[in-house]
Amino acid sequence: MAVYAIGDVQGCYPELQRLLDKLAFDPAADRLWFCGDLVNRGGGSLKVLRLLHSLREHLVITLGNHDLSLLAIAERKPDAQRRVNTDLREVLFADDAGTLLTWLRNQSLLHHDADLGWTMVHAGLAPRWTMSQARRAASEVERELAGNQHRRLLSNMFGNKPDAWTPRLRGNERLRAAINVFTRMRYCDVRGRIDFNAKGPPGTQKPGLYPWYEVPGMRQRDTRIVCGHWSALGFFSGLNIHAIDTGCVWGGTLTALRLDTPEPIRISVAAEPGRTSSGNDSD
Repeated sequence: MAVYAIGDVQGCYPELQRLLDKLAFDPAADRLWFCGDLVNRGGGSLKVLRLLHSLREHLVITLGNHDLSLLAIAERKPDAQRRVNTDLREVLFADDAGTLLTWLRNQSLLHHDADLGWTMVHAGLAPRWTMSQARRAASEVERELAGNQHRRLLSNMFGNKPDAWTPRLRGNERLRAAINVFTRMRYCDVRGRIDFNAKGPPGTQKPGLYPWYEVPGMRQRDTRIVCGHWSALGFFSGLNIHAIDTGCVWGGTLTALRLDTPEPIRISVAAEPGRTSSGNDSD
């Protein structure tokens, strides 16, 4: 059995099809991990969700900020939903929107496979978190998101404060802080406070900020981490971190990483002609 992690698809359906063909993906034997940001901008978000829903028994997903944003928009009134971009509108007003969005809402923020020795998140982990702390924080959000009170969470999750997770937080602030770590973090300071404005590649940030995986005194964890979210970073492999958002929607590539081999193997396909090039990430 092969296990592949796939970076941010962002609605790039033709590239996803070509990547699965290149992997010779066999649902009967293989398993797919998706790092999140399945939707938005690529023009094929509905097709991506329908494909992955059809393969749901053979994959795992960690939600990204764009996926959570879609879920939040789905709770708004139809007039507000019509004001979003065409790609998301197609999902929101699809006949099977209820099925797809309920399934998406029940996905994870963190996936850990002890046998493989790999952990997947969308953006990153708080520098001081142990793996047990990270898994508890993810579980708290996942329970709320999958439960009867999910609308309350989705309506209160946006915001840059608090900018760091601490065990003293409670209620919506605690959940929001965890979501910001798991789905929005790129840079933070030595105290784990996230800078939400710094989005460029390492070397462009202000003094005192560090890529989340290079914060001095960061907790050492006995697992390899695969993540996405940071297209300006590009492919990165080091410090037990493997970042695989290679900016397909911006004209880059869509990347898979094989995880079940002694050393991970990178496989990519080029973006379709006409994808807009950009050096800028977006929340």
